[in-house]
Amino acid sequence: MSPADQRCFLAAQGWLELGDWKSAEQELEELTPKHLARPEVLELRWLIHAKGERWNDAEEVARKLARLAPDKADSFINLAFALHELKRTEEARAILLPVVAKFPKVWTIPYNLACYAAQLAELAEARDWLAQAFRLGNAKELKAQAADDPDLAPLWEDSEST
Repeated sequence: MSPADQRCFLAAQGWLELGDWKSAEQELEELTPKHLARPEVLELRWLIHAKGERWNDAEEVARKLARLAPDKADSFINLAFALHELKRTEEARAILLPVVAKFPKVWTIPYNLACYAAQLAELAEARDWLAQAFRLGNAKELKAQAADDPDLAPLWEDSEST
């Protein structure tokens, strides 16, 4: 990237870190068009759309990223997350299931699969995925996160009724 494009990219990151996704998006619009399809630009654009809760746009960007950067777990995680936010949880699960083996050390994939399974009322499956996430990640932190995750609430409600 040219120094001017690099400045726009870094400014966009800075605006997003400050919570101003609209200014971040404006900075990205200043990039030279040939840089708009770069993976790092698409990743930032996905974050901007997610921050703005523009899930249709986030899905579109994530699909491009999954084609351009199939070696990055976040490409698939972000696509699945956007689909889930669009209430297309079954599709989200279908995106992540085939990549579990491709990214065996990424705890986020089984964690998200646990969330999706819980939302689809597949509670035994959700427990299995969550256990796998705990094995891969920092179990103490993930347990605290899981306890407050509304997507996993069906698991906790089920355990209270048994």
